[in-house]
Amino acid sequence: MTHRAVPDRPRRAAGSPAPVAPAPGGPLPVGPALVGPALVGPASGGPASGGSAPVDLPDRPVMAAACNDLTKVYRVAGAPVTALDGVDKDFPAGAVTTVVGPSGSGKSSLLRILALVDRPSTGSVRIRREEVGCVGIRGRRLLRRTEIGYLFQDPTANLVADLDATEQLRFAARLRGLRPDPAEVTRLLVLLGLEHRARHLPAQLSGGEQQRLAVACSVLGRPSIVIADEPTAELDSAAADRVLEAFADLGGEGVAFVVSSHDPRVVERTDHLLRLDRGRPVESW
Repeated sequence: MTHRAVPDRPRRAAGSPAPVAPAPGGPLPVGPALVGPALVGPASGGPASGGSAPVDLPDRPVMAAACNDLTKVYRVAGAPVTALDGVDKDFPAGAVTTVVGPSGSGKSSLLRILALVDRPSTGSVRIRREEVGCVGIRGRRLLRRTEIGYLFQDPTANLVADLDATEQLRFAARLRGLRPDPAEVTRLLVLLGLEHRARHLPAQLSGGEQQRLAVACSVLGRPSIVIADEPTAELDSAAADRVLEAFADLGGEGVAFVVSSHDPRVVERTDHLLRLDRGRPVESW
């Protein structure tokens, strides 16, 4: 696969800076590996079953999410700080896209915007085919609940301490507004090699097993996109490989994974890559 540098984009005209947003209010909330439920709590209503057949992808990739000419400017101590500057990227369904770059390059800002936790200063974001810039608070909550999953770096932050593996998946389904489907719960445990851990609590699992269980929770209900913040950073090589295999297995069912990582193993196995430097894309494929 040929890597190509992204050509310089036209700069905004002088005197037309991007709107400046207040500094972010802190880290994402800790909870189950689901952005929407972690923010809005249990939901009512929704489909009657948590399971569905694997998705047959057409020859032309379906875009789970996309951003166009994205900028993000924070105000820190009264001065504007540009976190993202002119980012364009499509995130295909059924594929793993890795976002890389040094600290301060804008990776976390991009993940927060894709997770609908933050808004861009300018530019657009689409989840599936929906432009989310004009979506109100309730609409964004609904999208987070139904279309977005989130994995934290710390495996234990993705799980509930006093629920066993089977209960974690049932709980995740309820947070999505779904009725837990025993067949789907069993299928995911088997697919991720956790069937023998079905009645184990998180403290009884290894770090890799915890993270694979979190992956399973994040894909219940077939969200469009799962965002993973350094998901292998605290795992050894063998455990990290199993998590990456889980991404590949579940990507085959149509879920898009967007992974922020410094881990070269993740980059080697990714389908697509976005490299950021000081908020600007310097490599994209």
